[in-house]
Amino acid sequence: MTVSVTELVDRFTWIDYLVFGLMLALSAVIGIFYGCFSKKQDTKEFLMAGKSMTTFPVAMSLIASFMSAITLLGTPSEVYQFGFIYWLIIFSYMLVMPAAAYLYFPVFYKLQVTSAYEYLEKRFHRSVRWLGSLVFIIQMTLYMAIVVYAPALALAQVTGLDVYVSVSLICFVCIFYTTLGGMKAVLWTDALQTLIMYASIICVIVKGTLDVGGFSAVWARNAESGRTQLIDFDPDPTTRHTFWSLVIGGYFTWISVYGVNQAQVQRYLSVQTRQMAINALWVNLVGLVILMVTCSFGGMVLYAKYYDCDPVRAGVVTKGDQIFPLFVLDTLGQWKGLPGLFVAGIFAGSLSTVSSGMNSLAAIVLEDFIKSGCYPGISDNASTWVSRGLSLFFGLLTFALVFVAEQLGNILSAALSIFGMVGGPLLGVFSLGMFFPWANATGAFVGEIVSLIFMFWIGVGYQMARSSGQIKLAAMPTSIDGCQNLTIVELPFPHEPEGGERGEALALYHLSYMWYSATGCLTAMMVGMLVSLVTGQQDVRTLDPRCLSPAVTWFKNWLPGLDGLGEDYARERTTENIQKTTAVSLREDGPPPIIFFRQTSV
Repeated sequence: MTVSVTELVDRFTWIDYLVFGLMLALSAVIGIFYGCFSKKQDTKEFLMAGKSMTTFPVAMSLIASFMSAITLLGTPSEVYQFGFIYWLIIFSYMLVMPAAAYLYFPVFYKLQVTSAYEYLEKRFHRSVRWLGSLVFIIQMTLYMAIVVYAPALALAQVTGLDVYVSVSLICFVCIFYTTLGGMKAVLWTDALQTLIMYASIICVIVKGTLDVGGFSAVWARNAESGRTQLIDFDPDPTTRHTFWSLVIGGYFTWISVYGVNQAQVQRYLSVQTRQMAINALWVNLVGLVILMVTCSFGGMVLYAKYYDCDPVRAGVVTKGDQIFPLFVLDTLGQWKGLPGLFVAGIFAGSLSTVSSGMNSLAAIVLEDFIKSGCYPGISDNASTWVSRGLSLFFGLLTFALVFVAEQLGNILSAALSIFGMVGGPLLGVFSLGMFFPWANATGAFVGEIVSLIFMFWIGVGYQMARSSGQIKLAAMPTSIDGCQNLTIVELPFPHEPEGGERGEALALYHLSYMWYSATGCLTAMMVGMLVSLVTGQQDVRTLDPRCLSPAVTWFKNWLPGLDGLGEDYARERTTENIQKTTAVSLREDGPPPIIFFRQTSV
C-alpha cells in the first residue's frame, strides 16, 4: 500500500455522491408512492401488504432482511482475519430453508397470524406470548442498531463523513419510507436494495481479483498464510469455527431467523398463496449461497491485496471491519461512480434490515400488547395510525442504540451472538410447542426464562472477559513488510491490568458464539419438558392440531401418548360452530312465524 487514507477519501467525488443519493431517492419515492398514490391503507395493508405480494419481491426481501451490511462488511473481514473456513456456513442454509418451508411455516400459515407470537398464546398461554414478544423486541432493536452502525462506519472510512451524520441519514430515510409506505414499500425497496447489494459486491470482487493477478494469485497468496483451509472437524465447542459449529450451530442460528422470526414470518404471510411463500424461500436459498460465496471469496481477495501491508497493523484503519471499504477506494477509486455504488450497496443492505425490523416491531406491539392487552377494542383506522407511530418510535430507538452497538467489536460475531443469546431461547419455546405436544404453558414460560438467563450469563460474561483481556481472538498472521511511503503506527497489544496478572475466564465463556443459538434452544426445550413433566403434561386431546408441526403428524403413529390427539378440541369447535350458525340464523331470520288455524264448518 502506497496511498494514504486522505488521498483515498479524495477519490470519492460528486459522481459517487450522486449515485449514492440516487439510491436513497428511489427508496423514498417508493415510500411516497405506496403511502400517497396507492389505495388507502388499513392496518392489514400497512403491516401485511394486504396479502397481495408475489414470489420475487418477498424472496428479495428475505435475503435483504438479515443478509445486509453485516454480510457485506463482516464476511470479507472475517475471512481476512480468520481464514476461508467460514464458507461452510453455506451448508447450514441448505438445512434451514427446507426446515423453515416444511416444518415451521405451515403452522403459521394454517393459523393465519399477524404476529408470530399469537402462536404462543394459542398453543400455551397469553403470558408466554407476551414474554416472547418482549424478547423479540430486545433482539431486533439491538440487531438494527448494529446494522445501522456498520454502514455508517463504512461511509466514514471512504468519504470522511462523520459516523453520526451517516447514522442520522440511514435512520431518517428509513423512517420516512417505512412509516409512509408500510409493508409494500418495505418489500419493494428491499427488492431494489438487494439488486444494488449484489451489483456492488460483485463489481468490487471481480475488479479486485483482476488487479492482483486473477483467481490463481488470490488462492496462492492465501494458501501461503494458511487461510485456504476448507474444513475442520475439530469437535471442541470452544473452537471458534469448525464444520460442526458452522453447519450444526449455524442451522440453529439461522432457523431462529427463517423459522420463527417475526420479520420473516410476516413476509411469508404477505403473499397470495402458500406455494409462493415456499418458492420465495427456495429462491432466497440460491441468493444466499451466491452472496455468501462471493463475500467469502472477497475476504481472500482482501488478503491477496494487503498480504504484505496489513492496514490494521499499519494504523491505516482502526478496525478489521473498515478494511473492505478501504479496499473499495483503493481498487475502484479511479472509476468514478463505482465507489458510490458500493456505498449505496452497503446503505441498501442497512436500510432493508432496519425497515423490515421497524415494520415487524410495529406489528408485534400492536397485535401482542395493544389489541391483546390494554386496548382490545381499537378501531382499524386508529390501528393504522398507531402502527405508523410505532414505526417512527422504533426508528428513533435504533438511532439511540447505535451508541451501544459501537462497543460490541466485530460486527459479524456481534450480530450472530445476539441471534444466539436471544433468538436461541425464542426458537426453543416455538420448537417446544410445535414438536412436543405434551409440553404445557408453565414449562414453556419457565424454559424460556431459564434459557435467557443462561445465555445472557454466557454472552455478557464473554464480552467482559474479552474486554479485560482474559479472552483473545487469535487472528491469522499478517505482515507490514511491504508498506511503503506510510508512517507505520502499529497498534499496541493490550497491556496487563494493574494489580497483578489477570485471572482465567470461566470455561463456559470460551464457547464459540456459533453454538449460542443451539445452546439456548436446547436449554429452553429441556427445561420446558422437565417442568411440564413435574407440573402435569398437556392433555393432547384438547390441543389444536394446527399448532403442531407437520412432522408430528407424519410420525404420529410412532409417537407414544398421542391417542385421541385433538379430539376434544375438534368436538368443542364443532359445538361452537353450530351455536354460532344458529345464532346468526336467528338474528337474520328472526323467530319462526306463528301460524293460526281457524276451524271452519263444511
